[in-house]
Amino acid sequence: MTETLIRPPVDTPPPPRPPTKRRRRAVAEEPGKRWLIHLPLVVYLLFTLIPFYWMLVFAVRPTGSTQLVPWPITFEHFDTVWNDIGFGIFFYNSVVMGLGVLVFVTVLSVMGGYALARFKFRGQKVFLLAMLCTQFIPGAMMLIPLFVIFKSAGLLNSITGLIIAEVAFQLPLSLILMSGFIRNISVELEEAAMVDGCSRLRAFFAVTLPQLKPALVAVGSFAFIGAWNQFLFALMFASRQDKFTLPVGLSYALGEFNTDFGALAAGGVVAAVPVVLVFAVVQRFLVQGLSAGAVKG
Repeated sequence: MTETLIRPPVDTPPPPRPPTKRRRRAVAEEPGKRWLIHLPLVVYLLFTLIPFYWMLVFAVRPTGSTQLVPWPITFEHFDTVWNDIGFGIFFYNSVVMGLGVLVFVTVLSVMGGYALARFKFRGQKVFLLAMLCTQFIPGAMMLIPLFVIFKSAGLLNSITGLIIAEVAFQLPLSLILMSGFIRNISVELEEAAMVDGCSRLRAFFAVTLPQLKPALVAVGSFAFIGAWNQFLFALMFASRQDKFTLPVGLSYALGEFNTDFGALAAGGVVAAVPVVLVFAVVQRFLVQGLSAGAVKG
């Protein structure tokens, strides 16, 4: 009688299952689903870019031309707005105002955001709620009080007054964003630096500030663009032409009985190029800065 050896079963991986009808259908429908996403985006992109294309066409084609593709290309409209209308002065005023608002909003939001994120004090939640509620107040409601204050302080027809007004309206939201971002940075890193002998200020500059780069870019970009596009304050608080900014200068390019659309389009290109360049440079930091700056309950 022979004995048969019973070998233990060997664990072998099961053979791959053939794709079911549901899986095959999902794979087959995937290109269609992509088109459902891409087609609306393409339509929206065209809807957004067509006005910019027409602005560029009017800016570089000769006066009286009706061609869809401008040829020959001329820059006479840019010469008109820059030298005859005075867009060189308007551009300089907008740059000074934008950079001033950027610096003050960024510095003050870092200081205030750090205090809100790292210290507890009575009325902190009420203060944050008040900062948030200021975003519901339209700027037009504050024109008369600000005009009276600026007139008594001698700040009318000055870039300094425009910077102060814009900083006051942009600072609350920047404080909220910056405080939310600083809360996401571990406080233990600062405490470890202070254990090693750093003061709180030294620990902030050595540990916290290098991690605030996305938030600084996001807050500074929105501050600069908000100041660059500001029209109401610049119109009401500056009556001298040498203190106009680009948005006000564009409004004065509209004539009473006729309008030079070529010069107006060239002025629009001059006003839009810096904003496009700013977004092109800092776009990779904006989403990270805004998402990290979200306020948690």
